[in-house]
Amino acid sequence: MSVYYKENPEYLKLSLDSVIKQTVPAAEIVLIKDGPLTKELDDIINQYGDKYAGLFRVFSLEENVGLGKALNYGVQCCKYDLIARMDTDDIAVPNRFELQIKEFIKDNELVLCGAQIAEFEDNPQVINGYRKVPLTQKEILKFSKKRNPFNHMTVMFRKQAILDAGKYQEMPYFEDYWLWIRILQKRYVVKNIDKILVNVRAGAEMLDRRGGLSYARASYIFLKATYDSGLICYSEYLVGLAIRISVVMMPTCIRKFLYNKILRKSGDNNYDT
Repeated sequence: MSVYYKENPEYLKLSLDSVIKQTVPAAEIVLIKDGPLTKELDDIINQYGDKYAGLFRVFSLEENVGLGKALNYGVQCCKYDLIARMDTDDIAVPNRFELQIKEFIKDNELVLCGAQIAEFEDNPQVINGYRKVPLTQKEILKFSKKRNPFNHMTVMFRKQAILDAGKYQEMPYFEDYWLWIRILQKRYVVKNIDKILVNVRAGAEMLDRRGGLSYARASYIFLKATYDSGLICYSEYLVGLAIRISVVMMPTCIRKFLYNKILRKSGDNNYDT
């Protein structure tokens, strides 16, 4: 888990509680402080560190370096082979770790296992939509040409495979997506579970972040890298660029409508969109 100064202290508590109360408990919880935090956040981290001494391992970065670099540092700090990724404002279902560990036990060649998510704004009991991702290796590879094939906050992966694939690299907004592409190109075994394992906080702020010139430029850089990697052909690159830039430059209200009506269809598989 990586936390920075803008995180909501109450959201962090809910997230930490969901990790602590797993049916199969974590052997360690590695938390990276990405730069100086507010007193409220530091107090919560210290409180949990004292209460669960030996379980919590907290590491501090002197300055904010961004999610990708903070996660790389966290991966290096982890002592065990299997690492579960978790965002500090989301809520894991109680048996998340149990279900994912079972998948790794069933297939010792598996290196990356994700799952489905349910999205909410303020109340975790009021679900606004779902992000369904494909399940099999073949479906995941096909889907990766259009959209991110994994829900980042749900993944569990093998540490060495992530290191061998080059870890998270500089790719603003798309660090995880870019990592999955490189993992797929190494032909590592991956899958998604057809179960909701994390409830994700996804309000208006998220849609605001996915608009504007900065996000448009980042989208171009990412798609160009994807094309250069050989994952997509030139026509797929042009179509993808046209669609992404069009959506990014829309007013937030229109982007929200498309997001809710097309990309987050309630309950149904939406990974064919």
